[in-house]
Amino acid sequence: MTAIKTEAAHDVKDLALAGEGRRRTEWAELSMPVLRQIRARFAKEQPLKGRKLAACLHVTAETANLAVTLKAGGAEVALCASNPLSTQDDVAAHLVKDHGIQVYAIRGEDNESYYRHIQAALAFESDITMDDGADLVSALHMIALDRLDDLAPPVRKWVEKLSKADRQRVVTRLLGSTEETTTGVIRLKAMAKQGILQFPVIAVNDSLTKHMFDNRYGTGQSTVDGIQRATNMLIAGSTVVVAGYGWCGRGFASRIRGAGANVIVTEIDPLKALEAQMDGFWVMPMAEAAKIGDFFVTLTGNTSVVRVEHMKAMKDGAVICNSGHFNVEIDLDALAKAAKGPRAVRDFVDEWVLDGKRIFILGEGRLINLAAAEGHPASVMDMSFANQSLAAEHLVKQAGKLSKAVHKLPDAIDEHVAAIKLQAMGTHIDQLTPAQVKYLASWDEGT
Repeated sequence: MTAIKTEAAHDVKDLALAGEGRRRTEWAELSMPVLRQIRARFAKEQPLKGRKLAACLHVTAETANLAVTLKAGGAEVALCASNPLSTQDDVAAHLVKDHGIQVYAIRGEDNESYYRHIQAALAFESDITMDDGADLVSALHMIALDRLDDLAPPVRKWVEKLSKADRQRVVTRLLGSTEETTTGVIRLKAMAKQGILQFPVIAVNDSLTKHMFDNRYGTGQSTVDGIQRATNMLIAGSTVVVAGYGWCGRGFASRIRGAGANVIVTEIDPLKALEAQMDGFWVMPMAEAAKIGDFFVTLTGNTSVVRVEHMKAMKDGAVICNSGHFNVEIDLDALAKAAKGPRAVRDFVDEWVLDGKRIFILGEGRLINLAAAEGHPASVMDMSFANQSLAAEHLVKQAGKLSKAVHKLPDAIDEHVAAIKLQAMGTHIDQLTPAQVKYLASWDEGT
């Protein structure tokens, strides 16, 4: 990866960390052949030339490779964090110092700093936004709908200084947005259903090469990694309760069973619950699972999945963590009112005492795979961020043609990403013969 040795506007921990960030980013790049191929094409064709792109993503080594790819395609890029605990400070410094990319992210930043960084990304006045959780898009819609009281104070103060015309321009200049995660897509589809979506959005998460692999294999492995790094507790022989059996829940349940755990799944969807049962897991309501589990992991994208009523039923020493995008799945506000604590007992482990029993919360209830570990492996993010890059290109190519709705990336792009990944892995597959093509297109050839 060639660095350009320039410095951009930023708010990062320490630019002196750039060297370590460069090494970390280059290590990740080794496992991202699809993105490397796209970057090479982008550098030649410049499909994003003259465009400004603001991204609210986890600031990791894998994301750094995405940001460099977007810049290679001609875009001017600004990046802020989508989670206060996921930023790798050395990577943030590297992007600023070596690639001239604006970065606003500091690991462990407080709520005020987090939204001040969101504000900096909004002030970039981009043509395209790229979200992981829809924080940028949500703020833009609060501005468009004049719901300023619903904005975080740092964002609201900035917006209040803008003229009405300037506020509208921040939104109307957008070609569209891309969304990385399930939680964000849920929020965006709710906007579309209410008829308030202001611009087209590409649901990158809905691409098969994203959610089938990133959510299942990435979340599966990295969540196990985060729990083990935070606790150093033995998984084998323990009982792990998995809340939610979507792609993330499926992946984690499979991986944690592979580590020797007895696995219980809780669900609200009868089809997913049935699938979990058929996959060999115990399925029961959280109220019952609470009495049995040693570890509890939420992966639902919903709020208050583990509540105080459940915690009161848990064993002394129960460990609870979240691997959904936002820190709302564990009802920490209610826990704070009902229990004594928190007391930090290890990095990323807080002890609460509830009715005389110890309850351990990992990573402040935030994404445990990024709070205590390094997130998804680069080889998985290779496909996710290939989709993000191609989604940005798609928005430019289709400027003015897409409706104000949530769109999938075309299947041809999904298949293209899969084909490049297979090629990079040295895997070859069969091709249809002319006779097979004819047969599949016919209706009158049977047995």
